[in-house]
Amino acid sequence: MNRSDAPISGRPAPNSAFWDRVAPRYSRKPIADEGAYEAKLAITREYLSPDMHLLELGCGTGGTALKHAPFVKRVVATDISPAMIEIANQRRREANIQNVEFAVAPVERLDFNENSFDMVLALSLLHLVEDRMEVLKEAVRILRPGGYFVSSTPCLDGTIGLMRHILPIGARIGLMPKVFMFTKAGLRGDIASAGLCIQRAFEPSDGRTLFVIAQKPRN
Repeated sequence: MNRSDAPISGRPAPNSAFWDRVAPRYSRKPIADEGAYEAKLAITREYLSPDMHLLELGCGTGGTALKHAPFVKRVVATDISPAMIEIANQRRREANIQNVEFAVAPVERLDFNENSFDMVLALSLLHLVEDRMEVLKEAVRILRPGGYFVSSTPCLDGTIGLMRHILPIGARIGLMPKVFMFTKAGLRGDIASAGLCIQRAFEPSDGRTLFVIAQKPRN
């Protein structure tokens, strides 16, 4: 496929079956920490402006994309799960929001031109992808100089006891997605290695999540 600034609806990724299966339940699930979620929305909006083009990777059922839509010119939001995107489009129609486009697409190979977006969101995503550096580098590629990368990531390297054994077993039998464990320091290092400069970091009270706003250099 040729790279463009339009969203691509491609074939579902091989590991999308889990997310397709849980999509209806996922869409009804309440946010675990509403206060932290609202704080992250507020911090992100400090960096938004009405002329911005925003891309969200791993958008799920579209809640965050729709919440940010009034503050920017255009939102493109992608997910590997067709079922998630179907629910997201239904929500968009019900809310009558015109400047959001949802599409099925993998996060590792983004079909967008270089310097296409002013902000890229990757929320609750990086711990679910096998090669997070590839995702970070793709985000840098499509960001305009001076653009922002925003991530919220559970860093589970400190997980102890049965959970370290339960997570891989659950992934093998299809009860949960495959989860990759790394530290907050490791994630900060990866973000820097991708060529991004961290501008803001916020750690919710759960003790595991790292929320970061990082900037692509202007030159």
